[in-house]
Amino acid sequence: MRLHHLRVVGFGPFADPVSIDFDALSDAGLFLLSGPTGAGKSSILDAVCFALYGDVPGDRSAAKRLRSDHAADDVAPRVVLEATLSGRRFRIDRSPAWTRPKKRGTGTTTEQARVVIAERRPADDGQHLWHPLSTRLDETGHLVTRLVGMTLPQFCQVAMLPQGRFQAFLRARSEERHALLQQVFQTGRFDRTERWLRDRRVALRRDSETHRSTVADLVSRVSEVGDDLAPEDWQADPAVLDGWATGLGEAAASASAVQATLTETLAAAETAAAVAESAGVELAALQATHDAARRDRDALDAAGPEHDDRVRRADRAQRAAAARSLHDLALASSTAADEIERRHHAALTELAELVGAPTTDDAAVAEHHRVATRVLDDLARVRPLRRQAAELQTRLDRTTAARHGVAAELDRLAVREQEVPQSLADLEPRLAAARDAGAEVATLDRELEIVRSRVLAARSAEGLATELTAAQLDLAAATQTRLLAREALVEIREQRLDGMAAEIARKLAVGACCPVCGSADHPSPAAPASGAPDEATERDARREVDDLEVVVEAHAQQVRGLETRLATARAEAGDTIDRLVAAEADVLTRAAAARAAAATVAPLVARHDALLLERDDLARQREALTSSAAQLDTETAVLDARLEALAEQVRAVLPDGADLDALTAHHQQVEDLARRCTDTTADLRRARTTAESTQQAADRAAAGAGFASSTEAAAAWLSETDLAALLATIERHERELARTGELLGDDDLVRAAAAPAPDLEVLADAHRRATEAAAAARHRDLALRERVRRLGGLAGEVRSALAAWAPVRSDLDLVADLAALVEGKHPDNRHQMRLSAYVLAHRLGQVVEAANLRLSTMSDRRYSLVHTGQRGAGETRGGLSLLVRDDWTGDSRDPATLSGGETFVVSLALALGLADVITQEAGGADLDTLFVDEGFGSLDAETLEDVMDTLDTLRDGGRVVGVVSHVPELQTRIPTQLRVHRGRTGSHTSLSLA
Repeated sequence: MRLHHLRVVGFGPFADPVSIDFDALSDAGLFLLSGPTGAGKSSILDAVCFALYGDVPGDRSAAKRLRSDHAADDVAPRVVLEATLSGRRFRIDRSPAWTRPKKRGTGTTTEQARVVIAERRPADDGQHLWHPLSTRLDETGHLVTRLVGMTLPQFCQVAMLPQGRFQAFLRARSEERHALLQQVFQTGRFDRTERWLRDRRVALRRDSETHRSTVADLVSRVSEVGDDLAPEDWQADPAVLDGWATGLGEAAASASAVQATLTETLAAAETAAAVAESAGVELAALQATHDAARRDRDALDAAGPEHDDRVRRADRAQRAAAARSLHDLALASSTAADEIERRHHAALTELAELVGAPTTDDAAVAEHHRVATRVLDDLARVRPLRRQAAELQTRLDRTTAARHGVAAELDRLAVREQEVPQSLADLEPRLAAARDAGAEVATLDRELEIVRSRVLAARSAEGLATELTAAQLDLAAATQTRLLAREALVEIREQRLDGMAAEIARKLAVGACCPVCGSADHPSPAAPASGAPDEATERDARREVDDLEVVVEAHAQQVRGLETRLATARAEAGDTIDRLVAAEADVLTRAAAARAAAATVAPLVARHDALLLERDDLARQREALTSSAAQLDTETAVLDARLEALAEQVRAVLPDGADLDALTAHHQQVEDLARRCTDTTADLRRARTTAESTQQAADRAAAGAGFASSTEAAAAWLSETDLAALLATIERHERELARTGELLGDDDLVRAAAAPAPDLEVLADAHRRATEAAAAARHRDLALRERVRRLGGLAGEVRSALAAWAPVRSDLDLVADLAALVEGKHPDNRHQMRLSAYVLAHRLGQVVEAANLRLSTMSDRRYSLVHTGQRGAGETRGGLSLLVRDDWTGDSRDPATLSGGETFVVSLALALGLADVITQEAGGADLDTLFVDEGFGSLDAETLEDVMDTLDTLRDGGRVVGVVSHVPELQTRIPTQLRVHRGRTGSHTSLSLA
C-alpha cells in the first residue's frame, strides 16, 4: 500500500480544504509530520484510516465527532484519498454522517454517510480515467480490507505504529496484553472454543442434574412402594440401584404367592357361612308366609256377610242400567217443556209492557210484528242519507281546518323570510374571521417550531453549563495535581544533585578511576543521606508528571469542547429559558385559539349555504301555499251546498228533533219480542208431546228389567265409577280366598310351620365375621399384587433412567476435564494458561523474535525482550508475560523499571516487531507507507541516532516512513517535513521539501 494524495475538508480541525501530496514526501523516503499539540497531526492519520475503513482508531471512534467544529454550517465533511492497493490505484471519497440546517424552514436534518470508490484504468486513447466501482459502504469496506489484507485494528498497529499505546502494551498485565493481541491476530475462535466448552459443561451438568433428579424421584418411589430404604451410596455408584430394585420386586412376589393361598381358604369359609345364613332366612320367610296366610283367611271368613250384600247390590245396579237412560231422557224432556213455557210467558209480559197494551192473543202478537217491520224499513232509508251528510260535514271540517293551517303557515313563512337575510348578514363576519384564523395557524406552527428549537437549545445550554463547571473544576484539580507533581520532581532532582557525590561513590569499583577526579584511590567516599532519592525515584516521579500532563491535556480538550458547544447553544437560544418557555406558552395559546377558530370554518360555511337554500325554499313554499288556499276555498263552498240538499231529504222522513237510533231500537225490540212469542208457542207444543212419549218408554223398559217403575230402577242404579269399585271389591275378596286356600294347602309351608324357628342373628354374625376376614385377605392380596406390578415397572424405569444418565455423566466428566484444561484450571495445565493465551503466546513469541532484531541495534546490543510463560506479580494466569533482559548485567527485569527513553526504544522495537508479524500474517501485504507516532523527546542524542538508523532501514525497498513528532531536534535531522499549523478558524498544512 502506498499513499499518493490526501484531500480533507470540514474534517477534524481542518475547516478549509487541505491537500497533502504524499508523492512529493515519498521522494525523500523519510519525512516529519510536526506541529504543536492539538494542531491536528493525529487527525491526518485519522483521515487516512477513515478514507480506507470508514472509521478512526482508538477512543476517537466512540466520540462520533468527525466533522470540524470550525466549518461553516453548510460545509460537508469530506476525505478523498488516492492510494495504490495491491498494485492498483484507487480513489476513495468518503463523508461521515453529519447534521446540517434544513434548506426549508428551521431546524436540522441528518446527512447519511456516503462513499465512492473508483479505480484508475487506462482508456483506449492512452489516457487514464477513473472508473467508479461501488457506492455502498459495506461493499467498499470489504473491498479495501481484501486489497490491504488487514482489518482496521491490524492496519493501525502495522501502518500507524502507535508508540504511546505500545508503552502501555509493554507494561500491561497478561490479561490486558491478551485483549490487544486477540484483537490484532483475530484469535476469537479460540475464545469461542473455550466459551463453547464452558457452555457445554454447564448444559451437560444441567442435563446430568435433570437425570439425577429423575433417578432420585424413581428411587424415592421405589423406596415408598417397596417399604425399604435405598442404598446410601447410590449417588456415587448408581449401578447398585438396579439390583436393589430387582430384589425388592422378588421379595414382593414371594409374599404375594403366600397371601393368595390364604385368600382362597378364607373365601371358601365365607361361602359356607353365606349358604347357612341364606337357608335360615329362607325357612324364616316360609314360616312367616304361613302365619300371614292363616291370619288373612280368618279375616275373610269374618267379612262373608258383607261380601254377599255387595254381590246383590251389584246385580240390581247392572239390571237398572238398561232403564236408566230412558228415565233420564223423560225427566229432561219434561224439564225442557217447563222451561219453554216459562220463556213464552216472559216474552208476552215484556211485549205487553213495551207496546203498552195486553197481548195474550196470538193475532195481536202478529199485528205488532207487522207494524214494527214496516217502520224499520222506512227508517233504514233515512240512515244512509244521514251517514252521507256526516261524511260531508267531516270533509267540510277538514277543509276548513286545512285552510286555517295554510293561513298560519303563510304567516310563519312571512316571519322567516324576514329572519333569513338578517342571519346571513350576522354570519358573514364570523366566517371571514374563521378563515383568517385558518391562515394564521400555519404561521403560528412555524413560529412554535422555532421557539421550541430555541427552548431545546437553552435547556442544552443549561446542561452544558453544568458540565462545563464540573469540567473546569476537574481541570483545575488536575492542573493543581500536576503542579504538585512537578514541584515534587524538582525537589527530587535537587535532592539527587545534592547527593550526587554519594551516588557516584556507590558506583566506584576497587581499582577503577573516579569519573570526577580520575584518581584510583578512594580514601573517603561520600555516603548517601538517609532517605536520599535515587535514579528510580526520579524516574517514577517523571513518569507521574508525564501521566498527569496527559490527564491535564484531556481535561483541557474537554473544557474547550464544552465551551464551544455552550457558546453554540446559547447563540441558538438567543434568550433565557424562562422567557423562551413563556414565549412558547404564548404561541401555544395563540395557536390553540387559532385552531379552534379555524375549526368553525366548515360549520359556518355549511350554515351559510343552508341559509341561502332556505331563502329560496321559502319563496317556493309561499307560492305553493297561496295556490293551496284558493283551492280550499272553492272546495268549502261545494261541500256546503251538498250538505244542505241531504238535510232536506232526511227531514222528509224523520221529523226534526226525533232520535233515529232510539226509534229504530224500539221497533227492533218490538219486532224481536213478537217473533220470539210466536216461536216459543210452537216449541212448547212440540216439547209437551215429546215428554209424554219418553216417559211411557222409560216405564216399559223398567218393567222389562224387573222393576215396578222407572223411578225404582233409577234408585237401584249406580254410576260407572261406583259400580266398578264395587265389582273390584267383590273380585278382590274372592281372589284373596283363593290365594289363602292355596298357601294353607302348600306342602313346603306346612312342613316349615311344623319346624322350629331359626336364630338369624347368630347366622348373620357368623357370615359377617367370615366376610370381613375374606375381604381383609383379598385387600392384602391386591395390595401385594399391585406392589409386585409397580415394583416391576419402576425397576424398568430405573434401568432406563440409569442407561440414559450414564452417557451424560461420561460426557460431563470428559467435557469438564477438557474445559478446565483450556481454561487453565486443570492440574495438568502447569502454567494455568488458557487455550487462547497459549495460541497468543506463540504469536507473542514471534513478535518478540522480530522485535529483538531491531532492539539489539537500537540499544547497542544491551537489551532484548524475553517471553515467559510464568505468571507475573498479582496475576492469576500466565503465558503472556514479558521481561527485559539486560545483557550487560545478565539480569531480566520488569519493563516498568525502564527509564523513559529505554521504554520508548523497547516499545518502538515491539511495535515494529508486531508490524512485521502482522504483515506476514496478512500474506506479506506490501506496506510502502508507514507512520511512527510521538515519543522521540525522551531519547538522548546517541539513542536517537540509533533509532533513526533503524527507521532508515524501514525505507528499504522504496518504503516511505513518516515520523509524527514535535521534537525540535528531529526538525533539523529530517529536512522533508509536513507541518500542521493551528489557528482560531481551524488548522492548515504546509510542505517543506529537502
